[in-house]
Amino acid sequence: QVGQAAYSASKGGIVGMTLPIARDLAPLGIRVVTIAPGLFSTPLLAGLPEKVRTFLGQQVPFPSRLGDPAEYAHLVQALAENPMINGEVVRLDGALRMQP
Repeated sequence: QVGQAAYSASKGGIVGMTLPIARDLAPLGIRVVTIAPGLFSTPLLAGLPEKVRTFLGQQVPFPSRLGDPAEYAHLVQALAENPMINGEVVRLDGALRMQP
């Protein structure tokens, strides 16, 4: 988004480090997985007016709503339980791509 260069760079840094760190830690039996969440119903968003939360949820292609924290937790559990997932960035955003 416009005005988000520093924020975008920090996220890009995390994404870029995921695979090299996974490779570095593999001999120790440590896996590295990055979750890239979209818009979730968190205490931060709960402070916004309902109209704004509804608008943000409608921007998500499918499902057209804010994510539920339980859905995030479900992904964490699935990633932890699957030993072959390593060095990967998983988007959890309902196919949302923010407009400029």
